[in-house]
Amino acid sequence: MRPYVFGIDLGGTTVKLGFFMTDGTMLDKWEIPTRKENNGFAILPDIAASIRAYLEEKNIALSEVEGVGIDVPGAVLEGGVVNRCVNLGWGVRPVGAELSELLEGIKVAVVNDANAAALGETRYASKWNNAVLITIGTGIGGGVIINGKIVPGAFGAAGEIGHFPVCDDETELCGCGKKGCLEQYASAEGIARLAKKRLSETSVESVLRSEESLSAKEVFDAAKEGDMLALELVEELGQMIGRAMAAVACVVDPEAFIIGGGVSKAGPILIDTIQKYYRQYAFHASKETAIITASLGNDAGMYGAMHMIID
Repeated sequence: MRPYVFGIDLGGTTVKLGFFMTDGTMLDKWEIPTRKENNGFAILPDIAASIRAYLEEKNIALSEVEGVGIDVPGAVLEGGVVNRCVNLGWGVRPVGAELSELLEGIKVAVVNDANAAALGETRYASKWNNAVLITIGTGIGGGVIINGKIVPGAFGAAGEIGHFPVCDDETELCGCGKKGCLEQYASAEGIARLAKKRLSETSVESVLRSEESLSAKEVFDAAKEGDMLALELVEELGQMIGRAMAAVACVVDPEAFIIGGGVSKAGPILIDTIQKYYRQYAFHASKETAIITASLGNDAGMYGAMHMIID
């Protein structure tokens, strides 16, 4: 195996690029902006140009690179074909073949971003062989690892926990086009939306009323200070997530659920609430499944994408 490999985490705002040894050691990392204009036409050429510029700066030949792993915010089919990345402007696109062509035929592996993060966390942090990662950020994503391998599903949509239907009475559309998805309530945007709605429906006193721009962080901060409305909101979202996880456990039966994403920074108040409701709803054999926070942070996707090449 050649000595080097790249792991790339393609996000809607920035592209994170990691340069690794093929033993999994990260040597360097940097970011470039994600240029989404013209349906994301420039994204892959920008990535290839950044890789070439870095190798030239370090006096490393492309022939010394084993390959490039890249994660994307969308479903991935066989052969590195992406089945829509809405926030990048991509439809069905052969990302693997296109990026490989831009880099002189180098090996390219393409993986869903949440799946990559799950693989990174399980291979390089927690060392679980059977685990489900749930990323709670702007939206809610998930990745399933069984026997150390990603479970992508037949259509690249395994682990889309954020689109569990949890409410039949919702009138607003989720980003996926459905109504009542978990993501509409328990993501960062969902928590803020739910808080604003609750404030408009009740006259109960709350420090949240003084916040000019209400965010999920402010809801959790208020809950930690004992604000009753904020505590009710945390209980509600913890119940929704815990119930969804109990359903997942009935199918997957993981050793652990790993909670990542920006909302996970709320800490024990979130994890403890999720755990309480998970144990209430879980099948008896799965009640003691570990629930932990992710530890690789924003690097998890790069590690997982890189691992797709060296595994």
